[in-house]
This record gives sequence, C-alpha cells and structure tokens, in this order.
Amino acid sequence: MPTVDVQLGDLERRFQDDGISYLMIQFVDIHGAAKVKLVPAKTLRAVAEVGAGFAGGAVWGMGQGPHSHDMFARADLASYTPLPYEPGVARFAADLYVDGQPHPFCPRVNLQRVLAGAREHGYAFNVGIEPEFFLVVKEAGGSIRGWDPHSVDDLSKPCYDFKGISGALGFLRALNDGLNQLGWGVYQSDHEDANYQYEVNFQYADGLETADRYTFFRMMAGQLAQRVGAIATFMAKPFASRTGSGAHMHYHLTDAQSGANLFADDSDPRGLGLSALAYQFLGGVVHHAPALCAVTSPTVNCYKRLQMGPALTGSRSGYTWTPAFISYGDNNRTQMLRVPEGGHVEDRSISSAFNPYLGIAAYLAAGLDGIARRLDPGEPNLGNLYTADLETMARRGIRTLPQSLPEALAHFEKDEVIRASLGPIADEFLRLKRDEWREYHAQVEAWEIQRYLTAL
Repeated sequence: MPTVDVQLGDLERRFQDDGISYLMIQFVDIHGAAKVKLVPAKTLRAVAEVGAGFAGGAVWGMGQGPHSHDMFARADLASYTPLPYEPGVARFAADLYVDGQPHPFCPRVNLQRVLAGAREHGYAFNVGIEPEFFLVVKEAGGSIRGWDPHSVDDLSKPCYDFKGISGALGFLRALNDGLNQLGWGVYQSDHEDANYQYEVNFQYADGLETADRYTFFRMMAGQLAQRVGAIATFMAKPFASRTGSGAHMHYHLTDAQSGANLFADDSDPRGLGLSALAYQFLGGVVHHAPALCAVTSPTVNCYKRLQMGPALTGSRSGYTWTPAFISYGDNNRTQMLRVPEGGHVEDRSISSAFNPYLGIAAYLAAGLDGIARRLDPGEPNLGNLYTADLETMARRGIRTLPQSLPEALAHFEKDEVIRASLGPIADEFLRLKRDEWREYHAQVEAWEIQRYLTAL
C-alpha cells in the first residue's frame, strides 16, 4: 500500500492533469442520501487527515444531537471521482470520525467493519447493482408526470421500446459516457418495463466500491436529469399502475487472497453451477430474508413495489417483475434469488431506494451466518412463481416477503444477526423507520377521499 504522502502527491499531480480546483467531500446519512461540503482542492491534505466538519444533529441517523462534538468526514483517497458533468470538481467518498475515532453511526464505516470481518474468514464480497429509476416532472400542485419530451412513451409494454428511449438518448449518452470516462465499464442501458423508466448497467466491484458507485450514480443521474428538465427519482414506486424500480444485486464471494470465485462449481448436482459454500450463503439469505427486507426495502413506498397476489400481474405492462416468495431458482425472474449463470446470484427484491452501505452490510452478514451454520436453502424452485398457489408454497415451507414496512421492522427487531450487522445504527434505524410509518399512517390520502367522502 502506498503511504498517504505518496497518495497525496499522486493526487495533486492528477488534479493538475484533470484541472481540478474544488473537491466535494461526501458521506451518506442513514437513508443513503449524499451529504457534501465543497472545499478548495488545495485543502486535500487537511480533508484527508482531519476531515471536513459537519454538525451531526443536522443529519438523519447520525446518533448525535445539537450538543454533540462535530463529525469530520475524512476523504478516502482511493475514491477520487472527477465529476464528468462539472469540470474542475472531484468527489471523494468519506468516512466519518468524531474525536479522532471512526464514527460507528457512519454507514460507510459500518460496511467496512462487516467487510473486514469477512476478510478475517478469508472472504471478499463482489457486488454489482443494476440501478433502475424514473425520469419525472413535478407539477405546480405537487403531483408528478412522466418526463416524455416527444409524447410517445405511452405503450402498455414499453420495455426496450425504441421510441421510448429515443427521447432520452442525450441524457443516457451523457450518463454512460461520463461513467465510462471514470472506468466503470458501462455495458448496456435500456428503457425499462414502465413508461419513463430506465436502467444502466456497469461492471461489478468489491462491496465498498460498489456502494460508493451507486451513491455517485444517483448523484450524477440527478444532476444530468435537471439539465433536460427532469427529476431522476429512485423512489421505488412513483406510479401505482406501473412497474417499480429495483436495484437488483448480483454477487459472489471470492477468496480474499487469490480472488478466485468461491460460488462457482461446474459439478453442482443441482445443476445451477453453484458451490456448497454458495448454497450455504443462500441458506443464510433465505433464513434472514424477512429481517433483511427492512434494510433492502427501507421505505413505506418500497412495499407498494413488493405487493403480491393479483398485484404481481397488475402492472400496466402485465408484470411487476418483483418476487413474491422468499425463494431461489434458476435463470427465472419470478424468483427472489435468481441464478443467471454458474458462480453468481441475483437478488431481485432489493429496492432502488435502499442505502447501499447498510444493505450490503446486512446482506453479507446474512450470508456469512448461513456459511457458519451450514444452512441449506433446499431445492431450487422452478416454473412461474407468479402463478404459484399460496397454500401449496406454505406447505412447502416457502414464506412470502414482508408486505409492509411494519411487518419487516418486526422481523428486523427480533433478528440478532441483521441487527448486529448495522451496529449501533440498528436502534436508530428502527426508531426512524417506525416514525416514518406513523407519519405516513397519519395522512389522509386522495384514495380515502374518493372512497369514503360521500360513501354514507
């Protein structure tokens, strides 16, 4: 590893080459929202060794009040990210410190703790995220409509449609070109299953780098969307009649030393190309899935995406493309856990609104618990699970995903492994999310007015 002085010297030279004069020092709150300070590039050493100061009580979920000592966001020098959309500015992902010690309420600090625990057992966690998002316009009264500059994105099955994507080509090209300029390896983007919905896919990386990238992706997509008069929203379900947005997570464990994929086994008797270790990892995910869901689908709105029963085929396009059951199977998009090829797994339940640092930490903890306990996920499920009979699945011991935030939080509160994966953030998360539900439940919505105002 190069010394800090060597890293600083290399970065200062890169600043000159890249024309960097300002730095964004960025961390995330408990929800995964990016928080920043803008500082001159000449302060690089100070923000790397001491950090940029923040009042923790002004940010959600930092475990601080107005009386608390300042948080200092220390730039991770390896996360240098020139902003492709704002020449002269670079972002550094940062870790929070208080009184010179890593702040345990910092989601990024917490993820590094969990990843370090995995490395002690010889594992590294490679993760890829497929971000889905909508482009929308906010009306004067607060409602939203889809961003559709040519008024052609109106098909009932708009997925992959040429006309639908054409109006967004300038936005998508700027986004893809910028990400590839950063070396992310974007390999495809498309119009998704809902009107006004898009997805961009880029190469996987280790869990920490992928969390940093997903955070920056949301920042960059939001800024570029503004330039075409739109809002890029990662809200899970902005339109009731359309497919919601996921952050499908692809992953595998590797040997921390050699980098060998520990999930791959061509001789798998179940025919999926997975190793015994991979099945144990899946056993942990399946076991902890109800509690894990609280972290990977953390908002009230997320559960409008995860509704099962008739809602699975109630989308305008015909399908929601979200799982109903806590299940795994082959290359089959009706599963929660899909195995598209030997050696890696995709989880389709994860919401685009999740905090990637908390979600990846909790997910890894669930899988490692499965390995430690040698849990077996059972035989893979085949066929169309959207038409599966609930009673039959229950008799087979296959559970459904939580159908509301309170249900998921109740599982989270009782699950010691998933709570421990968040450290002291767990109690803060539980408190804030229950407050969120109470605030939501106290509202009177338009549906209620329409249903009940003159019913009697």
